[in-house]
Amino acid sequence: MKTKILAIATALLSLPVFTGCIQEYEPQSSTVTIDQAADAPGSFDNFVNTLTSSLGGQFTYSGDDQYPWDFGYTSFFLQRDVMGQDIALANDGSWYSSWYACSRALGPTYAVCQLPWTYYYGWIKNCNTVIQMAGPEPAADKVAGAGLAYAMRAMFYLDIVRMYAPETYGKNLDAPTVTKVTEDASIDVSHNPRMTNKEAYEFILSDLDKAEEYLANYQRTDVYTPDLSVVYGLKARAYLTMEDWANAEKYAKLAQQGYTMLTESEWTSRTNGFNSPNGAWMFAYKFNSDDPNLRNNDGDSSWASHMIIEMSPETNGCGYAANYGYPMLIDRHLYETIPATDYRKNVFVDFAIDELGSEDDKLEALAKYSDHPDWIYTCGYTNTASTYGMVGGLEVKFRPVNGDGTAPLAQAGAVSVPLMRVEEMKLIEIEAAGMQDLARGKQLLEAFAKTRDPQYEYGKHNEAYGNASTSAFQNEVWWQRRVELWGEGFATFDIKRLSKGIIRNYAGTNHFEGYLWNSDTTPQWMTLCIVGTEADYNYDLVNNPTPVAPTEDSPLHVW
Repeated sequence: MKTKILAIATALLSLPVFTGCIQEYEPQSSTVTIDQAADAPGSFDNFVNTLTSSLGGQFTYSGDDQYPWDFGYTSFFLQRDVMGQDIALANDGSWYSSWYACSRALGPTYAVCQLPWTYYYGWIKNCNTVIQMAGPEPAADKVAGAGLAYAMRAMFYLDIVRMYAPETYGKNLDAPTVTKVTEDASIDVSHNPRMTNKEAYEFILSDLDKAEEYLANYQRTDVYTPDLSVVYGLKARAYLTMEDWANAEKYAKLAQQGYTMLTESEWTSRTNGFNSPNGAWMFAYKFNSDDPNLRNNDGDSSWASHMIIEMSPETNGCGYAANYGYPMLIDRHLYETIPATDYRKNVFVDFAIDELGSEDDKLEALAKYSDHPDWIYTCGYTNTASTYGMVGGLEVKFRPVNGDGTAPLAQAGAVSVPLMRVEEMKLIEIEAAGMQDLARGKQLLEAFAKTRDPQYEYGKHNEAYGNASTSAFQNEVWWQRRVELWGEGFATFDIKRLSKGIIRNYAGTNHFEGYLWNSDTTPQWMTLCIVGTEADYNYDLVNNPTPVAPTEDSPLHVW
């Protein structure tokens, strides 16, 4: 990929879609031919395996390596997170600029707009196939497979409901979400209006109830397949968004059973940091070295290419983050609000290092973060494509396999990525408890925070971000979520759920000019448009308005 001209990335993302890019994944064709599917020996188990194996590693959208964000489920983490303020891009040539910059490519006639619709309804189609093959009363050998399909379908719908609904369940029960496509072949897909929030969450919870029943006795062999704890975790996520605090607390507590929170050594490990399952990970996805995303194009079209900066420029030389000048950065203000006594701060490079005089001084300081400070130095200062020219804000939360960035990206980038952690469940429990009983919530919050920062003091992380949409307590929990779950795909969901705005323009900001936007309300671009070709087939579909980017930078915000 380094032979391509990165400056044209945004233009490529804005290519018009005159017809459906991958029609077999469009909702209007997502029913299954069960007789065909069931004939092959072992077909049911093969379809069940596809529920999770299809989450990444393939060029599912385009079929080839032309789009480096085309690597599956975890790419949507970054698409959502860069829409806010907590991830800053190093420059506007990033492949994630469309989402960060509210590009016209987010409109319904462009390729980027079809990306989530293609992926998510493709995954939903896989779930529908398994559910239909299992039947309404699954046989004993199909019960677990059906349970997995119901759990995964609920997870996918929960994601896209929050991505496409202009308002969340807790704010507007009647807000439109997405179209409902199930195993029922009688659905008239040409007249299939979007579900309301109320309808969508009833559907999601119904699927989770079935998953809970069918997975009651299921024992998985690893965290790459969901089990009952993940079903509880999905219920906790749903009830949190619904603002059903009692049930959110109940299921978050159930989900935590059998797991332990990450320790400091695990959080900051230079060999296994956020690349390998541990006692805190409830559900995960693993990239494999023979995946097309890692095998082709020098591995540049992969999660690791965008999120791992510890890659040797001498023996590896690949990766958008490490060697091409396009790393993901933590927002400077968020970084500066993390106390020095909070060990999570140690996976983000201190902005003060950029003020040091000599290269030797900087390399010595960078040794705090990596066994290869010269690679971090190269990432920030000497990449020819980089316009950032700093190391402050670089992240080493996500490490290469075994911490070995000298290996080719196909090996070093064959990492696991958490899709659900026990810490998320703990924070849901805390918020839900506090919304019922403030004193109890504060007690739980302090206990959690002190596992990360022994000197934590309640009340120092409750900035309203331009509005008073939530209480000081919820702001404190939100801050913990922003730090704990940084880069794991929750930023936009929380901003919409809490009716927050964003702040990118302030003294010392590391967001770049032209996109220094501040807003007291949730930005319109966080509500995705439905691809226009879908409306061509579905006559009852009413789309969301095309987001419009601000025309100029906002005045400086004063904290």
